[in-house]
Amino acid sequence: MAPTPDPLTFEVVQLIGTVVARYHEQYEQAAAQHALTGAQARVLGLLAHEPMPMRRIAQQLKCEPSNITGIVDRLECRGLVERRPDPADRRVKLAAPTDVGQETAERLRGSLDFAQEPLGGLSHQERLVLRDLLQRMLGIAPEAPPE
Repeated sequence: MAPTPDPLTFEVVQLIGTVVARYHEQYEQAAAQHALTGAQARVLGLLAHEPMPMRRIAQQLKCEPSNITGIVDRLECRGLVERRPDPADRRVKLAAPTDVGQETAERLRGSLDFAQEPLGGLSHQERLVLRDLLQRMLGIAPEAPPE
Protein backbone atom coordinates (compact mmCIF):
# COMPACT_ATOMS: atom_id res chain seq x y z
CA MET A 1 0.00 0.00 0.00
CA ALA A 2 1.33 3.43 -0.98
CA PRO A 3 2.03 5.87 1.83
CA THR A 4 -0.43 8.73 2.15
CA PRO A 5 1.02 12.09 1.19
CA ASP A 6 1.65 14.71 3.81
CA PRO A 7 -1.08 17.40 4.06
CA LEU A 8 0.92 20.01 2.12
CA THR A 9 1.62 17.63 -0.77
CA PHE A 10 -2.05 16.61 -0.79
CA GLU A 11 -3.11 20.29 -0.92
CA VAL A 12 -0.67 21.03 -3.78
CA VAL A 13 -1.94 18.01 -5.74
CA GLN A 14 -5.54 19.18 -5.21
CA LEU A 15 -4.67 22.69 -6.40
CA ILE A 16 -2.89 21.38 -9.50
CA GLY A 17 -5.95 19.23 -10.23
CA THR A 18 -8.22 22.27 -9.92
CA VAL A 19 -6.02 24.32 -12.26
CA VAL A 20 -5.99 21.49 -14.82
CA ALA A 21 -9.78 21.01 -14.63
CA ARG A 22 -10.42 24.74 -15.08
CA TYR A 23 -7.98 24.91 -17.98
CA HIS A 24 -9.67 21.98 -19.76
CA GLU A 25 -13.12 23.46 -19.19
CA GLN A 26 -12.13 26.83 -20.61
CA TYR A 27 -10.17 25.24 -23.44
CA GLU A 28 -13.30 23.31 -24.50
CA GLN A 29 -15.37 26.51 -24.33
CA ALA A 30 -12.81 28.47 -26.36
CA ALA A 31 -12.64 25.65 -28.93
CA ALA A 32 -16.44 25.64 -29.24
CA GLN A 33 -16.40 29.41 -29.92
CA HIS A 34 -14.27 28.60 -32.97
CA ALA A 35 -16.57 25.68 -33.96
CA LEU A 36 -13.87 23.18 -32.99
CA THR A 37 -13.86 20.22 -30.67
CA GLY A 38 -11.27 20.24 -27.92
CA ALA A 39 -9.28 17.56 -29.77
CA GLN A 40 -9.33 19.57 -33.01
CA ALA A 41 -8.18 22.68 -31.13
CA ARG A 42 -5.32 20.76 -29.49
CA VAL A 43 -4.14 19.39 -32.86
CA LEU A 44 -4.39 22.82 -34.50
CA GLY A 45 -2.50 24.36 -31.57
CA LEU A 46 0.31 21.82 -31.92
CA LEU A 47 0.56 22.33 -35.65
CA ALA A 48 0.68 26.11 -35.21
CA HIS A 49 4.12 25.59 -33.63
CA GLU A 50 5.41 23.33 -36.40
CA PRO A 51 4.11 20.96 -39.06
CA MET A 52 4.41 17.32 -38.02
CA PRO A 53 3.53 13.78 -39.09
CA MET A 54 0.41 12.10 -37.69
CA ARG A 55 2.43 9.67 -35.58
CA ARG A 56 4.20 12.50 -33.79
CA ILE A 57 0.92 14.35 -33.17
CA ALA A 58 -0.47 11.15 -31.66
CA GLN A 59 2.61 10.78 -29.44
CA GLN A 60 2.33 14.39 -28.26
CA LEU A 61 -1.38 14.01 -27.45
CA LYS A 62 -1.04 10.45 -26.08
CA CYS A 63 -3.60 8.90 -28.43
CA GLU A 64 -3.85 6.53 -31.38
CA PRO A 65 -2.61 7.72 -34.80
CA SER A 66 -5.94 6.62 -36.36
CA ASN A 67 -7.74 9.16 -34.13
CA ILE A 68 -5.40 11.89 -35.33
CA THR A 69 -6.03 10.98 -38.97
CA GLY A 70 -9.76 11.56 -38.49
CA ILE A 71 -9.19 14.85 -36.68
CA VAL A 72 -6.79 16.09 -39.38
CA ASP A 73 -9.29 14.99 -42.08
CA ARG A 74 -11.98 17.17 -40.47
CA LEU A 75 -9.61 20.13 -40.06
CA GLU A 76 -8.52 19.73 -43.67
CA CYS A 77 -12.15 19.74 -44.87
CA ARG A 78 -12.59 23.08 -43.08
CA GLY A 79 -9.50 24.54 -44.74
CA LEU A 80 -7.58 24.83 -41.46
CA VAL A 81 -4.94 22.17 -42.14
CA GLU A 82 -3.23 20.74 -45.19
CA ARG A 83 -1.08 17.70 -45.78
CA ARG A 84 2.26 18.20 -47.49
CA PRO A 85 5.30 16.03 -48.16
CA ASP A 86 8.08 16.09 -45.58
CA PRO A 87 11.11 17.70 -47.26
CA ALA A 88 13.38 15.31 -45.35
CA ASP A 89 11.43 12.17 -46.42
CA ARG A 90 8.91 12.53 -49.22
CA ARG A 91 7.22 9.25 -48.18
CA VAL A 92 6.04 11.00 -45.00
CA LYS A 93 3.17 13.47 -45.00
CA LEU A 94 3.20 16.42 -42.61
CA ALA A 95 0.06 18.05 -41.31
CA ALA A 96 0.46 21.82 -41.36
CA PRO A 97 -1.88 24.71 -40.65
CA THR A 98 -3.08 26.82 -43.53
CA ASP A 99 -2.94 30.59 -43.10
CA VAL A 100 -6.56 30.48 -41.86
CA GLY A 101 -5.65 27.61 -39.51
CA GLN A 102 -2.71 29.56 -38.12
CA GLU A 103 -4.92 32.60 -37.52
CA THR A 104 -7.56 30.42 -35.85
CA ALA A 105 -4.95 28.85 -33.56
CA GLU A 106 -3.69 32.32 -32.59
CA ARG A 107 -7.23 33.56 -31.85
CA LEU A 108 -7.91 30.42 -29.84
CA ARG A 109 -4.73 30.90 -27.82
CA GLY A 110 -5.63 34.53 -27.24
CA SER A 111 -9.08 33.61 -25.94
CA LEU A 112 -7.76 31.46 -23.07
CA ASP A 113 -8.37 34.06 -20.38
CA PHE A 114 -8.20 31.53 -17.54
CA ALA A 115 -4.60 30.76 -18.32
CA GLN A 116 -3.61 34.40 -18.80
CA GLU A 117 -5.67 36.24 -16.21
CA PRO A 118 -4.38 34.58 -13.01
CA LEU A 119 -0.83 34.55 -14.33
CA GLY A 120 -1.18 38.28 -14.98
CA GLY A 121 -1.63 38.73 -11.22
CA LEU A 122 1.83 37.30 -10.60
CA SER A 123 4.98 39.34 -10.92
CA HIS A 124 7.47 38.52 -13.65
CA GLN A 125 9.74 36.95 -11.02
CA GLU A 126 6.87 34.82 -9.65
CA ARG A 127 6.04 33.58 -13.16
CA LEU A 128 9.70 32.65 -13.67
CA VAL A 129 9.74 30.70 -10.41
CA LEU A 130 6.48 28.96 -11.30
CA ARG A 131 7.79 28.07 -14.76
CA ASP A 132 11.03 26.73 -13.33
CA LEU A 133 9.22 24.64 -10.70
CA LEU A 134 6.84 23.18 -13.29
CA GLN A 135 9.75 22.36 -15.59
CA ARG A 136 11.55 20.68 -12.69
CA MET A 137 8.45 18.65 -11.81
CA LEU A 138 8.20 17.51 -15.44
CA GLY A 139 11.92 16.78 -15.83
CA ILE A 140 12.36 19.49 -18.46
CA ALA A 141 15.80 21.04 -18.58
CA PRO A 142 15.64 24.76 -17.70
CA GLU A 143 16.18 27.25 -20.48
CA ALA A 144 19.54 28.95 -20.60
CA PRO A 145 19.22 32.60 -19.56
CA PRO A 146 19.66 35.14 -22.38
CA GLU A 147 23.13 36.64 -22.61
